[in-house]
Amino acid sequence: MAVTTAAPLTLTSETLAVTIELSPDAPARLTSLRVAGGANAVRPHPLVEVLTAAERHDRMTLGTMGTAIGARLRPEPGTGVTLDGADDGPVRIVQRDPVTGLRVVTTVGLVDDGIRILHEARNDGAGELVLYALPTLSVRTAADPASLELVSGRSEWLGEGRWTREPVDGLLPELGFAAVRQPDRTGYGQVSTGGWSTGSVLPTAALAPKASDAATGASDVPGIAWQIESSAGWQWSLSRGDGGVVVTAGGPTEREHAAEIVLPPGASAMTVPAALVVGSDVDGLFAALTRLRRGIRMIRPIDRTLPVVYNDYMNTLMGQPSTEALRPLIREAAAAGAEYFCIDAGWFTDETDYWDAVGEWADAPTRFTDGLGAVLDEIRAAGMRPGIWLEPESVGLRSPMIDELPDDAFFVRRGVPVVQQRRRHLDLRHPAARAHLDAVVDRLVTEHGIAFIKVDYNIEPGTGTDAGGLAPGQGLLAHTRALRSWLEAVQARHPDLLIENCASGAMRSDYHLLAVTHVQSTSDQQDAARYAAIAAAAPATVLPEQAGNWAYPAAEMSAGELAVTLVNGLSGRFYLAGFLDRLGGDARALVHGAVALAKSYRSDLAEAVPFWPLGLHGWDDAVLALGHRLPGGSARLSVWSRGEGGTLTLPGSTATQVFPHGGAWHTHAADGAVTIEVPPGPDAAVFEIRDR
Repeated sequence: MAVTTAAPLTLTSETLAVTIELSPDAPARLTSLRVAGGANAVRPHPLVEVLTAAERHDRMTLGTMGTAIGARLRPEPGTGVTLDGADDGPVRIVQRDPVTGLRVVTTVGLVDDGIRILHEARNDGAGELVLYALPTLSVRTAADPASLELVSGRSEWLGEGRWTREPVDGLLPELGFAAVRQPDRTGYGQVSTGGWSTGSVLPTAALAPKASDAATGASDVPGIAWQIESSAGWQWSLSRGDGGVVVTAGGPTEREHAAEIVLPPGASAMTVPAALVVGSDVDGLFAALTRLRRGIRMIRPIDRTLPVVYNDYMNTLMGQPSTEALRPLIREAAAAGAEYFCIDAGWFTDETDYWDAVGEWADAPTRFTDGLGAVLDEIRAAGMRPGIWLEPESVGLRSPMIDELPDDAFFVRRGVPVVQQRRRHLDLRHPAARAHLDAVVDRLVTEHGIAFIKVDYNIEPGTGTDAGGLAPGQGLLAHTRALRSWLEAVQARHPDLLIENCASGAMRSDYHLLAVTHVQSTSDQQDAARYAAIAAAAPATVLPEQAGNWAYPAAEMSAGELAVTLVNGLSGRFYLAGFLDRLGGDARALVHGAVALAKSYRSDLAEAVPFWPLGLHGWDDAVLALGHRLPGGSARLSVWSRGEGGTLTLPGSTATQVFPHGGAWHTHAADGAVTIEVPPGPDAAVFEIRDR
């Protein structure tokens, strides 16, 4: 990256150029954002907006634009300095409000095809400041609302990643704002509150050129997409401004999350990071987000191995492991080619209903013949590395840790414990909570040789905690930052330990945590045909190499149903489950072939970018298709049939079915395009698409 610090400030890489206008007479503004050789995606707009308890908008609106303090901010001389003196590091833009003394330091860095931003607010004034909102992103599109579609996703338990496309001028109609010389006052947006950051809506969205314009090339103005890196409350919103669409994104805020920040003189606070990318269409925008996500990950050598994991939970033991139940699964998982075997919930108690007994994480006294260690030895003897399930933030009301840990090691509101479904929530800011979990993980790794931990999160604590004097939304944010810090420290102590990010499936699949964890469980969905819709959409939210899609073959499945569940796994990181010991010979061979295929292309998967030849699908669509563009120009395509079938055509010279072999699928090629004839479902297949 090259940086020019004289006004205007410019940041350039091989693929992206950014210009920020710095003037002594106006707030710093993002004026240009473009890929190499492309059109500008933005119009000039202030980088920073600020709402406080005392001052809100310069012009009335319910959104976070046109703020009074934001309009008064001015760059300090000498701003635009590279951090740590690095020539290719992010830059800092320092602005100050002369009235309140608020100082905002904005850090802007280029990450592959996008920019990543965060702000630090410091009170350099004489009086107390109470921040209500300081969005991380504040940007205005170059494209007009009428030419754009909003691509956004809803996500809930068993129904993750349901994407829709909506015309922006339907969400933000033109109501005659020019006549009154005011922007709109309401706008449109999405808000997530509480600890499940992706439990209802997604912190990633895009404003893309309308599909018809993108297909015909009628639109030469690119779209933008954004991502908020927060495991606590967040919000993004759209507004009509003086041309274009204003996007603000960040959080938590006072209005949406009960998260005001009290800044006495000299105090400071940091926003959550957020990122922005440019692209000409939906596939291009999500490809850019994919590259950016790789750029912000903290990857250790062990993370690059991308092993095949077998887990005994989904559609299998469902949290009731025992030596007798595990032995045939261990044998068959090893025979199939699994490299890790994870024992899921239930290992820590002899009780079948353990919901409110979690929290101590000691070995179950009698559940396993000769103890848990003996089962783990059998996993190693079969040639696999052992893993185990853990829900570190939850402590059941019947757990001895309720009395052993101090009250302030848990979430509280006004001095009252936060209880959710017979559990309390640990606050990892507290040294006793962290020391307890450190001791648990260290024992599992050093005494039991655990190499993989599935970190789950099955309760949602609401707005947060006010322990330590913070507003609840800020308390939740501080806890999630402490959780990430704990995960980083655990992996530093145990560099060969892999950690799965799970929260009732994918209720907390954000890049605040995914940047420091290995793989993401994409759902708890137990119906393979419904899971296909989740697996096919997963790379819009999660990197292909992190999208842990469950494949749970069962003896009662038809050949087509078996293909569906295996292709689910093959469309991301293959995550194996099921009673493999009950499969017949043909089904067993198909599972072995799927595992072998997953291993053969996992290194390519870590460089692939997703595309959707049929577009981002609806939840009930009969035919689904997810592609991965691979290094070297070829592509791998997963196709599912959940109805009458049909045809699928896309560019290419050859289409080769690589899984399963045979069946009712047919392909032909002509004039630089390949056509796949999709049979009636349930069925699924994987193809290699190549240009000669």
